[in-house]
Amino acid sequence: MTPPYILAIDQGTTSSRALIVDRTGAIVGIGQQALTQHYPQPGWVEHDPEEIWTTTLEAIVVALAQAGLAFRDLACIGLTNQRETAVVWERATGAPIHRAIVWQDRRTAGICEDVRSAGEEARVRRATGLTLDPYFTGTKLTWLFRHDPGLHRRAQLGEICAGTVDAWLTWKLTGGASFLTDFTNASRTLLFNVRRGRWDDELLDLFEVPRAALPSAAPSQSQFGFTSEEEFGSRVPITGVAGDQQAALFGQGGFAPGVAKNTYGTGCFLLSNAGPKAAVPENGLLLSLGAGAGPQGPEYVIEGSVFVAGALVQWMRDELGLIARSSDIEPLAESVPDTAGVVIVPAFTGLGAPDWDPHARGAILGLTRGVTKAHLARAALEAIALSSAELIEVMNESLPEPIRELRVDGGAAANDLLMQLQADFAGIPVLRPQSTETTALGAAYLAGLTAGIWSGTDEVAELWRPERVFEPRLGSAERHRRLREWRRAVERTLGWAAN
Repeated sequence: MTPPYILAIDQGTTSSRALIVDRTGAIVGIGQQALTQHYPQPGWVEHDPEEIWTTTLEAIVVALAQAGLAFRDLACIGLTNQRETAVVWERATGAPIHRAIVWQDRRTAGICEDVRSAGEEARVRRATGLTLDPYFTGTKLTWLFRHDPGLHRRAQLGEICAGTVDAWLTWKLTGGASFLTDFTNASRTLLFNVRRGRWDDELLDLFEVPRAALPSAAPSQSQFGFTSEEEFGSRVPITGVAGDQQAALFGQGGFAPGVAKNTYGTGCFLLSNAGPKAAVPENGLLLSLGAGAGPQGPEYVIEGSVFVAGALVQWMRDELGLIARSSDIEPLAESVPDTAGVVIVPAFTGLGAPDWDPHARGAILGLTRGVTKAHLARAALEAIALSSAELIEVMNESLPEPIRELRVDGGAAANDLLMQLQADFAGIPVLRPQSTETTALGAAYLAGLTAGIWSGTDEVAELWRPERVFEPRLGSAERHRRLREWRRAVERTLGWAAN
């Protein structure tokens, strides 16, 4: 253990985690607490904001105990979080008004259609780099304020705080002293102008979100306040905040174009650094601000989002009962040489990039009587890899230089078969780092850079080391055939639930 120590909070979709990181980038303590998922209606997904907070506190306690440290031993705090999830609370009491509406939630598809029908889609995309989809925070806030007109009036008066999970946790960590978000999270709301680096008044009017309810936005490497001495017994600075995917790209050393990262979690999120100048992609991909944006100028990232990845394996485990543990899918899938012609499109909550169809639904295609659960298991892993491989091809059209290597993280990155399939279908090397905790490490690096623990990104880059490299084995002709087959299957699912 090499001091100083950084607390990295990683608040995700299924759990709240805390890691203690030392100056060498080593993780010396980890705490994790599961987060309850609420599904009040089909297509709706919610979290309890108070549970987000209490599980975060519990994870911090466990991480510190494992490291043998006290809170006062911490030099600084980095925070990373599930993006796009909307939280609304009372400014005076800090009490949540409603359950958090999670990024996966699809209830605002109608609001998106209304804005699109009004001819506003191009304006929204030019300003935000995003597409009109229920995925993003803005329409979730529209729904909340329309659902309770009194809440909208209170928000106009400044009595309500509305933001993403980072703003909620920063508020709680500082005892209500700081109401801030960072550029990466703000750029995922549909309300933030990524060219001007500020909330866009025209978009706030369009989505009926009062400016008085929103936090101030700052670069990821900023001073976000100090922890409440009453709550924690010590004032520790919060010096780094970034949305989970930008934090992971930073943790993977994605400081320049040519390197992409893919996080295999509940969904799959492919990001590549696009440099200080980038046009809004024309091919269904998203333009957002990166964690390196700051006073020196902007940093843009291009992103492709796959909504269902690890969630497909969980579905096969929990709902179908094909496996007892998620890790069982690899040996089951390896027991057969191919999928016997089966293709799974896991559009459980619609499709993200490049289709952006909230009405798409999942499908299993190519079934015959000879298909076994092993074929389904292999088809599930292939679906995850094919989704991302297609995004890499599309993303290369918008980047200043093509992606030459893919760095991976997230729970499913431990699956060797999946990583080999990814290399095969993408046609580029896949690099798995020694530590796949790159999201939390990204938050730690951001905080440490601000606090002066590291002198710059060159020093941080030296902390990244590969554990294994997966080289592509599939020929170009076969790879393209499989991608064409995947596209044909995806097209069968589009618009399925439109009526």
